[in-house]
Order: sequence, then structure tokens, then C-alpha cells
Amino acid sequence: MASLGPAVTSLRSSLSLLESSISILDEGVSDFPRLCKVLQTQQHFELLPEPTLREAQQSLIDEIAPAISQLISTAENYINQLGRKEESLRARSELLEGRLNTNARNSSFGGGAQPLRNAKTTQSAGLSDARVLEMKRMQQKKERLQYAIERLELQSKQRERELRKSMAIVND
Repeated sequence: MASLGPAVTSLRSSLSLLESSISILDEGVSDFPRLCKVLQTQQHFELLPEPTLREAQQSLIDEIAPAISQLISTAENYINQLGRKEESLRARSELLEGRLNTNARNSSFGGGAQPLRNAKTTQSAGLSDARVLEMKRMQQKKERLQYAIERLELQSKQRERELRKSMAIVND
């Protein structure tokens, strides 16, 4: 047994060295799952080859371009419609302004009051009420026809402007 003494001592020292190594490894390995998670790389952005990127851009353009064109044409049509409406409102305004001016001129020259004076004088002269009503109707008809003539003249001017505009667009 004396010859086995040094072997037992060496075995014990090896065993203590192994135990110390195991405890050091346990300390290092106990944090290993956390280290794996920390060191794990996450890919936040996918890198694509440039041809794939161009294809995606072109497909997006092909998909959106018709909708944009349609929206632009709809907006242009609406703008044109509003322009025509504005022109018609201006023409109507001019027409009504002309009518007011005509009525103002007739009243300042005695045109509006004249039928009443005529009616009074004709009644005193012995004309019948039917004749007075007939004259009033004729005066109203005359005013309506004058208004219609003014309206048609303004419409004619407006159509001439529109024709000139369309001809200017065609010539451009």
C-alpha cells in the first residue's frame, strides 16, 4: 500500500482539479442561454437584389398609374364642367343686369308708367275694360319678348366665346 499512496494522492489532486474545473464550467455555462439570446442576430430588414426591387417598383407603377390617370381625367372633367357653369352664370348675370338696366331706362323715361296713364286716359275716353286688359297683356308680352331677345343674344355671345376657346385649343 505504500506504493499506492502517491497514486492515491495524485488521484485526489486530479479529482479536486476536476471538481474545480467543473465548478468553473458550471459558472460559465449557467449564463449560456442568456448569452445565446443576447448574441442571436435578428434580421430587421431583408436585403433584396436590385433587379427584384426594380420589378416590384415597376409592378407598383403599373398598378397605380391607371388609377392616377383616371383621377386626373375626372378632375379635369370636373374643372371643365365648373368652367362651363361659371360661364353660364356670368352670361345669366349679364342678362339679368341688362334686363335691370332696360327696366330702369323704361321707368326713367316713363315707359313703365305709360301704360297706366294710357289706361286712365283711354278709360276716360270711353274705351272698354277689355281693351285696357288687352293693352296690358300686349305690353307684358313685349317685355317678355325683349327679355327673350336679350337672353338669346347673350347666349349667342357665350357660344361664340366657347367656340373661340375650343378653336384656340385645337390650334395649340
